[in-house]
Amino acid sequence: MPSPRALVIETATAACSVALIENDAVIARAHEVVGRGHAERLVPMIAELPDQGRAGRILVDCGPGSFTGIRVGLAAAIGLGIGWGAEVTGFSSLALIAAMGFADRPGRDALAVVMEGGHGEVFMQAFAHPLAAIDVLASRRPDAARAALGGLPAIGNGVRHLAALDPALDLVEALPEAARVVLLPPAWTALPARPIYGRAPDAVPNP
Repeated sequence: MPSPRALVIETATAACSVALIENDAVIARAHEVVGRGHAERLVPMIAELPDQGRAGRILVDCGPGSFTGIRVGLAAAIGLGIGWGAEVTGFSSLALIAAMGFADRPGRDALAVVMEGGHGEVFMQAFAHPLAAIDVLASRRPDAARAALGGLPAIGNGVRHLAALDPALDLVEALPEAARVVLLPPAWTALPARPIYGRAPDAVPNP
């Protein structure tokens, strides 16, 4: 049975990207590195897609990553889902980066995804191929991430912190891209559409 057209929204990092996918094929895409400009660029990027991006399903990156970027993507996905009567589900930025790493370097059995976190930390999680999480998502200082890495290669936009500690590591810088969601198995694109922040909030209410 043909799969419905899906709009993919990715705003959890410095990249802002969208894609239309139908029957596991990418029919349109846009990808820009915008830094903090997601709120200004996302809706115009969607509007420039065929049929203004309208789809029966919406997939959105839930993080971890930029708190603001995650909220921008989720707000757009949920709003469009209500307007279009579309199903809205999520995926993890770390799982997508891992799938990209395995696809770009065939033969790897495992790797670690290391993404920019907050307050000098990185988000880190290891994955095996075929795509399966080896450990749980953690926010770590770069030296602790280096120690947890062991001998695994690492990929993500946080690897620069590890390169500063050990230039001999096998590191690849990468940002998630909406169009590459086709690499994810279906179970990895069926998360609830809510944020994965990766670390506790800085402020907590008084007891």
